[in-house]
Amino acid sequence: MNETRCDILIVDDDITLALMLRTWLSKQGFGAESVSTAEAARRRLSEGAFRLVLCDMRLPDADGTELLEWMAAEGIATPVIIMTGYADIQNAVQCMKLGARDYVAKPVNPELLLQKIREVLVAGEAADGETVRDAAQGSGRGSAARTPARRSQPQMQRRNYIEGRSDAARKLYEHVRLVAPTNMSVLITGASGTGKEHIAQLIHSESKRSGRPFVAVDCGSVPRELAASEFFGHVKGSFTGAVGDKTGAFMAANGGTLFLDEIGNLSYETQVQLLRALQERRIRPVGSNREIDIDIRLVAATNEELETAIARGTFRADLYHRINQFALRMPELQQMREDIPLYADFFLDEANRELGRQIVGFDAAASALLLRYDWPGNLRQLRNAVMSATLLATGRYITARDLPAELAGAPAPAPLRDRAGEEEQIRQALAATGGNKSQAARLLGIDRKTLYNKLHLYHIE
Repeated sequence: MNETRCDILIVDDDITLALMLRTWLSKQGFGAESVSTAEAARRRLSEGAFRLVLCDMRLPDADGTELLEWMAAEGIATPVIIMTGYADIQNAVQCMKLGARDYVAKPVNPELLLQKIREVLVAGEAADGETVRDAAQGSGRGSAARTPARRSQPQMQRRNYIEGRSDAARKLYEHVRLVAPTNMSVLITGASGTGKEHIAQLIHSESKRSGRPFVAVDCGSVPRELAASEFFGHVKGSFTGAVGDKTGAFMAANGGTLFLDEIGNLSYETQVQLLRALQERRIRPVGSNREIDIDIRLVAATNEELETAIARGTFRADLYHRINQFALRMPELQQMREDIPLYADFFLDEANRELGRQIVGFDAAASALLLRYDWPGNLRQLRNAVMSATLLATGRYITARDLPAELAGAPAPAPLRDRAGEEEQIRQALAATGGNKSQAARLLGIDRKTLYNKLHLYHIE
């Protein structure tokens, strides 16, 4: 597939988003243009051939379903990917019944979109006898992409991450290294933004299945009526909108790892189907009479307490025990406070590369804000904050005014306690700032001279 000749029509009235998508797609080797109305899209589709249309569900003069109906009436077979907000997911399902190849939720995740584009284009070129699954695996670049349905990553996994030095982080990675070489099912629990998918990918990359696909399913974005198709695939004509055979996530992950993110969001009916597939290690695509043997290693994740869901009858106990052969609990960022400077520097390097900036670091005030804040959104929130600040920074260093406004409202640190815990508080502040005494003093709410006196008092070097 020659991606540099691929013409993509973006149909979205969000001019900023359209510009960002055009710029980003050009960096991926795709030619793209954009229009902001359904009428303009109809005119451009009539004038020239495009290989793919990215269409927002809601446009000023129409919606995605109307554009799809017009394309069908005009005999325009260009594949369409619908972009939609979460509230319009059901309308996206209707669009798929009208012929759309797939959909992606807004805000658009670029890696998600890239995988979707490649899957659609490769599927269109698979008529030479190559299976869609093999073609899709062969076209992937870089890290795995998030999709509401699935994405496949034949690993070589990029080690684009950093391990924290806190006790909580060390314990987590020790457990990952212990379980990764086994074939045990792993359940990863923890709050949103703690990096559950990263850990799932790491388990795969350090397992004996690392040369095989890593396929993820975002269970929270799979509509109930399409769940069986997403997991097990379907054959052409098995239901309205099934215009061709579809490879399900289980088959795409065969020999590798299947990652089920937010598994607690699956409907009870889907849980039954999933349990049966895991127990029997075989699947039957929707509309097919043939059962297929599968060999996958399961990793699941949730930010929900599944024991509570079992108690209220929304999650099956037998499925819970099937997926929970080994449990990993993700620590929250506030439990790894001494790692915040480490992660912030890592995200800054990442932001510099992505944005073409050369920001050196954080000034003292900005560092103090990062350390004070509780980070309810965890690593994801920290990454977003650093990315935004890198874009806004006008000097060589990120300042407090470059950081999101909510950080400025973080409570000031409690004064040093005149009791036995004071020494430990000082040691924690020094660990959190990497030994920088000026930053540690700000974090503790004292001046530098007072800190030096305390260091001498407690014989802290």
